[in-house]
Amino acid sequence: MITFSTDDIEMPVFDQQKVTLWLNLTAQSHNKKIGRLNYIFCSDERELQINRQFLGHDYYTDVITFDYSKADTLSGDIFISLDTVRSNAQTLGITELEELLRIIVHGLLHLTGQGDKTPETKQQMTEKENAALQIWKKNKQ
Repeated sequence: MITFSTDDIEMPVFDQQKVTLWLNLTAQSHNKKIGRLNYIFCSDERELQINRQFLGHDYYTDVITFDYSKADTLSGDIFISLDTVRSNAQTLGITELEELLRIIVHGLLHLTGQGDKTPETKQQMTEKENAALQIWKKNKQ
């Protein structure tokens, strides 16, 4: 089950049903299934507060993933800063929806075990994001 909620910010506009289908297809492409997955959209300030409180990090970020997965079932809470999504989209010259989808799947990929802390794992993450976005483009009709 996938849920989408907000904490201190308005819900972004996207087709939740299509995104849910896409995330399930993406999980299947990694030989995983989705258990309980909660996406919580928030502001930069709320994301920073979570980062400080739970991870001991004192910086802004676009996504924080709390992993509760067991075996091949992906479960977790994924906090996404919509402020950072907006500013990243502007910097990259893409739509907010394109960046939002990338960050949504980025959180899911963390639950599959994909890291992004080294140049090599960051490259792998980008390749997997791109593959997932191809699934989106193929199935969004």
